[in-house]
Amino acid sequence: MDEEQKNHLKAYGITFWTLKSGLEAEWLLNYRGGSFLIKYAQPLENECKIRGVSYEVISDAKVNLILNEVSDPSVNMDLVKLEKAPKIAVYSPKNKLPWDDAVTLVLSYAEIPYDILYDEEVLKGELPKYDWLHLHHEDFTGQFGRFWNAFKNASWYIQDVKLQQETARRNGFKKVSEMKLEVARNIQKFCAGGGFMFAMCSGPETIDIALAADGLDIAESMFDGDGADPSAQSKLNYSKAFAFQNFILDMNPNKYEFSNIDATPTRVVDPTHDFFTLFDFSAKWDIVPTMLTQNHDKVVKGFMGQTTAFKKELIKPEVLIMGETKTANEARYIHGQFGKGQWTFYGGHDPEDYQHAVGDPPTDLSLYPNSPGYRLILNNVLFPAAKKKKQKT
Repeated sequence: MDEEQKNHLKAYGITFWTLKSGLEAEWLLNYRGGSFLIKYAQPLENECKIRGVSYEVISDAKVNLILNEVSDPSVNMDLVKLEKAPKIAVYSPKNKLPWDDAVTLVLSYAEIPYDILYDEEVLKGELPKYDWLHLHHEDFTGQFGRFWNAFKNASWYIQDVKLQQETARRNGFKKVSEMKLEVARNIQKFCAGGGFMFAMCSGPETIDIALAADGLDIAESMFDGDGADPSAQSKLNYSKAFAFQNFILDMNPNKYEFSNIDATPTRVVDPTHDFFTLFDFSAKWDIVPTMLTQNHDKVVKGFMGQTTAFKKELIKPEVLIMGETKTANEARYIHGQFGKGQWTFYGGHDPEDYQHAVGDPPTDLSLYPNSPGYRLILNNVLFPAAKKKKQKT
């Protein structure tokens, strides 16, 4: 999985296919870009050829040399057994919206199967059937993505509002914001019970805002028919949020921003110099963040989104920052634990489309088979397959 790999993204699909076939794989952390070691089988080699994935057939003696190298206490490497293909769910609307989602794009490209769930399935309690949940570009505050000012007359926006309001009424909620809050609570319970949750773009920001504003009205009349609580800001309970604290809501419904968690409005980063750096973790001691940062490139191209990056001063102290743009004092890739489960938040909308706009065509990943930015997403997909090790600290 170093620079010699012709298709990093489909290599994850091969590993997932192996697990789905009932076989084990081993993830060699920090060895040649985080390579995978799988026992030879002709069908596996055929699958690699079909999918265009680079591989090497090696002898048992070479395997032993690699394992000895990885286990050497003096090197920053480790081996993690991948035992079972996780069952994957993507929280995504059933109606077509004029943007695509990086996670569903890369899962489809890597040929990793997933199910689509949305509000009704979550409310019916279907999340515990899954190991890993991705939150599509979403607004959990019930303000319909803050698209009202620019797109209130667009047919897709009108339809989306109508469908969400109908779903809310059908499930016994007076407002979409009340339904979305209950969905957010269910997602948090899923995580607390041992689930793995991943979110990008506006998903991380809005789920934390919704949870912190539990019981408050932060939506203006064009979103829910009545005015917002003017003193909502002073009543926020940050302890209910996953990652962020002390943030300030943007209560102006005409603005595209939800809060000051997002660094987009204030960042002065030249697009040609927009990069973020992945942290180096100890593979033998900090196994989880090491898995989540496996890559062939530790400096990753930046990309924008409704929530592009997270202001570091608003991140809770216990949250682990795994990727940052230090000069801008912003985090791009963060991770934490909640109850028995874990979550990862990733800023930006599409790792290979710098400034994706509403209505832009989806990214063709066959043009970016070695994308370091997309690899980070797939690290999270395989992470739940890892055999649990006892914590050393």
